[in-house]
Amino acid sequence: MTKIRITKEFHFEMAHALLNYDGLCSSIHGHSYLLSVTIIGEPINDNTHPKNGMVIDFTLLKGIIKENIVNKLDHALLLNAQMQDKENLRTNKLFERVLFTEYQPTCENLLADFAFILKDKFPKMVKLYSLKLKETATSYAEWYADDNEKV
Repeated sequence: MTKIRITKEFHFEMAHALLNYDGLCSSIHGHSYLLSVTIIGEPINDNTHPKNGMVIDFTLLKGIIKENIVNKLDHALLLNAQMQDKENLRTNKLFERVLFTEYQPTCENLLADFAFILKDKFPKMVKLYSLKLKETATSYAEWYADDNEKV
């Protein structure tokens, strides 16, 4: 059977700041992110199966990504945990959607985190192939499973 790659795009708005960065990104600022998720698998070949001819139903793919990534990050502020001042941030209504990470919230590190979160979320007959995250109209990072397989 033929392997096919399926890609779905997701948009979300998120702010972040980079700890100890030597430029403007050290201040809180936001982006309109575009996340492309590509999975790979063989289309189902069973005339009695309701998903016959599909690698994965786009509705299922959408649900997995929205639940695990988009719904958590959309309109959130993502900061390195070292920037955390719990008393100040948690008592102010403006900061209810502040999330802290153990890593610098760069486009590159976000993709590595997304790959880790998603690795076991797909049906067994498909696997995560690649992720692409556009932070601006002209800047993006990519993650590929083949580049990250353990030898």
